Amino acid sequence: MAEAQSEGTDGVDPLNGDPRLEPFFGRSWAAVLGFHDLLVSQGELRGLVGPRELSRLWERHLLNSAAVVPFLPREGRIIDLGSGAGLPGIVVAAMLPDAEVVLLEPMERRTAWLSEVAEQLGLDNVVVRRGRAQDEHGRLVGTAVTVRAVASLDKLYRMALPLLEAGGSLLALKGSKAEDEIEAAKHVGRKLGAGVASVVDAPTIEGVEVTRVVRVVREAVPGVR
Repeated sequence: MAEAQSEGTDGVDPLNGDPRLEPFFGRSWAAVLGFHDLLVSQGELRGLVGPRELSRLWERHLLNSAAVVPFLPREGRIIDLGSGAGLPGIVVAAMLPDAEVVLLEPMERRTAWLSEVAEQLGLDNVVVRRGRAQDEHGRLVGTAVTVRAVASLDKLYRMALPLLEAGGSLLALKGSKAEDEIEAAKHVGRKLGAGVASVVDAPTIEGVEVTRVVRVVREAVPGVR
């Protein structure tokens, strides 16, 4: 099969109808396809995705979100920080039905969207919570935190690590500068109990750009023995 293109020349997503998508998503396929269709019909109208993104939803957004799933726990509480349109949180919830997925988002119009999506797709493992990460420190704790396109890693550490229990993992979807961000953030991470961060390549289907995921475990919670 020819290598997937990141954007169709006619404005149509080249991965629409690709027979590899359903087996890749497996049992979550119906929910993920439903989410895709909601993004197509309402995403631009509601200011959630730009017009250029509609022709690359599968590669840049849905498969990109799914790439983090193999590194997440099957159960427990996963906090999606700054969930926005629901990427990766809605995809994670669809693919991990035994985990509680908290979509943490400060903007009211986005939390309204996330609640609607979860209800329409029947994702009863989703909890939509309006707020900023900093306001939830000491109140909300998870087994893992996911984050995509929110801030540089040094800022993410300050926001995300206090949301993790000891032994919990932060999974941040990052790009080509991931290693530089890790180096710049290591002192902040150490103060907050983080171990050594690593970058893992997370493939999805052939021809789609590999997603780069920064993974760091909160080895200890400062002040707690």
